[in-house]
Amino acid sequence: MTNLSAIALLTIWRKECQRFLRIWIQTLIPPAITMSLYFVIFGNLIGSKIGQMGEFSYMEFIVPGLIMMSVITNSYANVSSSFYSAKFQRNVEELLVAPVSNWIIIAGFVGGGVARALLIGFIVTCVSLLFVDIKIHSLPMIVITLLLTAVLFSTAGLINAIYANSFDDISIIPTFVLTPLTYLGGVFYSLSLLPEFWQNVSKLNPVVYMVNGFRYGFLGSSDVNHFMSLGLLVGFNILLLGFAYSLIKRGVGIRS
Repeated sequence: MTNLSAIALLTIWRKECQRFLRIWIQTLIPPAITMSLYFVIFGNLIGSKIGQMGEFSYMEFIVPGLIMMSVITNSYANVSSSFYSAKFQRNVEELLVAPVSNWIIIAGFVGGGVARALLIGFIVTCVSLLFVDIKIHSLPMIVITLLLTAVLFSTAGLINAIYANSFDDISIIPTFVLTPLTYLGGVFYSLSLLPEFWQNVSKLNPVVYMVNGFRYGFLGSSDVNHFMSLGLLVGFNILLLGFAYSLIKRGVGIRS
């Protein structure tokens, strides 16, 4: 990477970070409050009635899923809103005419989404410590799964923003696709509780592999093979990053 490319990447990334840090009351506090409510309602109140989920208390079981849920939603939302705002204000055209490669543009925006996701993940983890002692089975698995998931949904948010023609368009996918997939992704329950047919149906949901891969890092237990989780994450990342590059290179939704 040349000095010019490095400066361009750092500049875009810093701008993206400053964007969500400047309005931290809107970007960082709400997820902490929302997850606290999940811990109180699902963990303490409902969890006390459920008791154990396999070898673990219900609170221990849902913590990895709730952290992953916050990472997914915030990485997606950050990039989709930021890139569409750049389109709407037409300042993305400045990047396109500048001597900056398309990969640098993608890395800058995606890097901003990853930074927000990791910060939110850290905050939610700190909140969870108020309710339960967190176990760590495999730190490398936790880190790799977290990073790959944040990159994946940041890239998905970028693709959404490229196609969006209005601010309403960037809320359609999170509302009608992302939220159902997340809630049905094994955050609050084990797939083993489902009939065999619905277990097989659930395994078509990619979020199941992300949540369970992350849960394996904490608890050493997973409803699916954790190596398969990593493989799917790597494959989806390659696919979406390549697709995003193709869209920007062709100027889809950007060049009028």
